[in-house]
Amino acid sequence: MIPSQSCSFFGSVVTFYFFLLGSLVLRTLASSRLHYCRHDQRDALLEFKHEFPVTESKRSPSLSSWNKSSDCCFWEGVTCDAKSGDVISLDLSYVVLNNSLKPTSGLFKLQQLHNLTLSDCYLYGEITSSLGNLSRLTHLDLSSNLLTGEVLASVSKLNQLRDLLLSENSFSGNIPTSFTNLTKLSSLDISSNQFTLENFSFILPNLTSLSSLNVASNHFKSTLPSDMSGLRNLKYFDVRENSFVGTFPTSLFTIPSLQVVYLEENQFMGPINFGNISSSSRLQDLNLAHNKFDGPIPESISEIHSLILLDLSHNNLVGPIPTSMSKLVNLQHLTLSNNKLEGEVPGFLWGLITVTLSHNSFSSFGKSLSGVLDGESMYELDLGSNSLGGPFPHWICKQRFLKFLDLSNNLFNGSIPPCLKNSNYWLKGLVLRNNSFSGILPDVFVNATMLLSLDVSYNRLEGKLPKSLINCTYMELLNVGSNIIKDTFPSWLGSLPSLRVLILRSNAFYGSLYYDHIFIGFQHLRLIDISQNGFSGTLSPLYFSNWREMVTSVLEENGSNIGTEDWYMGEKGPEFSHSNSMTMIYKGVETDFLRIPYSFRAIDFSGNKFFGNIPESIGLLKELRLLNLSGNAFTSNIPQSLANLTSLETLDLSRNQLSGHIPRDLGSLSFLSTMNFSHNLLEGPVPLGTQFQSQHCSTFKDNLRLYGLEKICGTTHVPNSTPRESEEFSEPEEQVINWIAAAIAYGPGVFCGLVIGHIFFTSHKHEWFMDKFHRNKRRVVTISTR
Repeated sequence: MIPSQSCSFFGSVVTFYFFLLGSLVLRTLASSRLHYCRHDQRDALLEFKHEFPVTESKRSPSLSSWNKSSDCCFWEGVTCDAKSGDVISLDLSYVVLNNSLKPTSGLFKLQQLHNLTLSDCYLYGEITSSLGNLSRLTHLDLSSNLLTGEVLASVSKLNQLRDLLLSENSFSGNIPTSFTNLTKLSSLDISSNQFTLENFSFILPNLTSLSSLNVASNHFKSTLPSDMSGLRNLKYFDVRENSFVGTFPTSLFTIPSLQVVYLEENQFMGPINFGNISSSSRLQDLNLAHNKFDGPIPESISEIHSLILLDLSHNNLVGPIPTSMSKLVNLQHLTLSNNKLEGEVPGFLWGLITVTLSHNSFSSFGKSLSGVLDGESMYELDLGSNSLGGPFPHWICKQRFLKFLDLSNNLFNGSIPPCLKNSNYWLKGLVLRNNSFSGILPDVFVNATMLLSLDVSYNRLEGKLPKSLINCTYMELLNVGSNIIKDTFPSWLGSLPSLRVLILRSNAFYGSLYYDHIFIGFQHLRLIDISQNGFSGTLSPLYFSNWREMVTSVLEENGSNIGTEDWYMGEKGPEFSHSNSMTMIYKGVETDFLRIPYSFRAIDFSGNKFFGNIPESIGLLKELRLLNLSGNAFTSNIPQSLANLTSLETLDLSRNQLSGHIPRDLGSLSFLSTMNFSHNLLEGPVPLGTQFQSQHCSTFKDNLRLYGLEKICGTTHVPNSTPRESEEFSEPEEQVINWIAAAIAYGPGVFCGLVIGHIFFTSHKHEWFMDKFHRNKRRVVTISTR
């Protein structure tokens, strides 16, 4: 028999067990019920869905889950309140809605919404005032659409709003005074719109809870409020890419909570004046670039001890860098390029991560602080385009983590030191262009496996190319042009899998390009310039057959045209954003390319001693835009395959020994605008295409049996019966005639001199004059990325 106490205890345990079980069941039932979507919310969402011709795409989210057979709380982009079942969040980012928001849209029936995100949805048209009905919204994101009209009046009714993101649309109108009702606003981004700012000065001092403000990329043309100290909680202030005018906004920097200020790409002017900046300032990022600030860098900047990034580039600042800036112990990134600064480069800068001082007038280096040159910190050093001279700075060899080094356009001389091998393990860009470095290019690239770009052009380097360059497997550009390097053609570079630009122009290279026992790859080459050297020999008919990247366009290569119009050589993401540059003959003029588009393909073999036939395989390179084979000894006919080069813009075959007819099909090349067939042995009619008929007469000069030039030259063309002379022998005689005319003009026979001068400049001598002087003119361009 069980004792009564035991029965009582057992009964209590069982009772407690069933109590817990019942509670669990009830909680489960309640839970499942609370997650059930309310019918009115479901119907509003379905009504909203049916307002849009939603486009299904593999790259965009789908609304296929939105149907009556499932709980709307589990639909794509929908979040419900756990208790009430109301829809409180709707995030349809990147869903292609492709329509406008109607005033009676089902969206505005979801009045419990806290979060509404419709970014990148291809919405267009105006935003209706019904938006103001969503009074519980705390987060509104309509960025990156095609929306228009005045939206801020409706937004001003949403007094619970904390985040407002309207960037990259076409919104317009004023910022209304009612906007000050948004006292809880912490993040405002109305960048890339068309807002005006007439009432902005009335709004800012009243938004005391604002912690983030971004009005970048708009079309404002106004001044900032004279007193912004009332924004006591402001942390992030961004007005970049506008047209703000006026003086430096001193009051802004009295706000202790301020952390980030972006004023770049406006029209601010006058001196930089921080006034009585708070000693407790938290400012970390300060960008004043691309304005019209002038005067010296103020000493007071050294009081902002929290500064990490400082960019004062592209202004009119003068004077030296203040030595007091050494107090900025947290500073890591300094950009002062494109100003009028001068004097000494202070040594404390070598302890920073990035230093960009290009395009100023700095002339010397200051002494470094003890411990600064430990070689552990600097990633990027740009001293290009200054007046710095003397030998290569050996302290650079101690910077073991350098990714980019630019000493171009200075007055450095002497040799490039072998110790540079200590700094090139992480190096991606090395630019020593346009100095007076001499001696050999040292063999220091064994470990430079990450190097993307090497430019040592326009120096006095000699000897041979270092064989260690074969280790630079990521190299895209090699430019050793305009030196005194004497070597054979570096066919071994053809094995570099990423090499796209090879420039050897104006050196002393010699020998053949083609050897039967050597495979020449260059499958990824897009641009090669070996002009003005001593290369010789013939080219195999299949010489260009492996140059695959001159066959495939950028669009074909990527399967899409998205983003390709903005690709330039050297722009490889945030770690290495410096564009490569070069100089070459383009449309008859020596041209500085500030940037090299990925789409640009060019071959310049001019000024060498090649002979024999032009290879038929040249016609495979259908993406070629520039072809210059002038100044050689090529013979036989112009290849018919040139008519396959449908992207060709400039063609120069002058000063060879080519014969036969000019291929008629070249007239169908719609992009071909500049050509030169002069000083050959061509015969027959000039093609009738527009591209040919719009050329200058000198394009066809000195071809004995060429005819059909009446429209081009303006007079009946009579073939020159005199023996064909090279320019080298004809130029002295032409210069003598020029001096005779000048002498006569100064003598008593002034009239005779004028007559002779007139005859000279109206005859073919004028064409010689234009050829010689116009062709050598140098220009700076940025090539189209079509």
